[in-house]
Amino acid sequence: MTVQSITGANEAESSVSPDGAPVCFGRRSFLLGSAALGALALAGCTTTGGIMSVAEAERVYGPLPDERFPIPAVNINKINPKYMRRTVRYDTEEVPGTIIVDPSNYYVYRIEDAGMATRYGANVGRAGFLWNGDAYIGRKAEWPVWTPPREMIQRQPEVAKYAGGMPPGLDNPLGARTLYLYQNGAYTLYTLYSTIMPETIGKGVTSGCVGLLTQDMMDLYERTPVGTKVVVLKA
Repeated sequence: MTVQSITGANEAESSVSPDGAPVCFGRRSFLLGSAALGALALAGCTTTGGIMSVAEAERVYGPLPDERFPIPAVNINKINPKYMRRTVRYDTEEVPGTIIVDPSNYYVYRIEDAGMATRYGANVGRAGFLWNGDAYIGRKAEWPVWTPPREMIQRQPEVAKYAGGMPPGLDNPLGARTLYLYQNGAYTLYTLYSTIMPETIGKGVTSGCVGLLTQDMMDLYERTPVGTKVVVLKA
């Protein structure tokens, strides 16, 4: 797929990390509170198993105490079970390892062998910040620094204290792991990042970045080398 459109790219809330790479994050993702999740239909794939049981969800989304900043368990009552990690059938010509983002349905797929994929629930860009096309993972980071852009500080003076960079930690909007999307050797300003806010999954809340639950993002991160192809479908 070639790039078809990038809407709102010049308006993305971006910033520069200490190593010179900008990052983006939506204001609602930074301050969003709990909200009910709507039911959305899944298109284009067939599940190979039922929705995760409570016991399995508690295991998969349990605490990660050995991380640099210990990660709490996900409150699974705040996420629609259909957004929990699953193995599904997914028909595509993309090679195994490719990441496919489906913003219309709030899913991220990692293509596996034999027509299967690992599917993760996600949050995506809000209206005006959606984009689609091909990219690749140009860089990876664990526990990155987050710096709010000037435009965000103007709208939300309370984040001005982070103008010099918000240190890594559980309160950092980029979370524990980040995959940076590149095109033609240039950073696109968009990322796949991790969140500890389950109420954001299944919502359009960012400036084009795509968020997964930390436990899901860590699973994807470990299996995704730099150079991996990423396909963002049209919303």
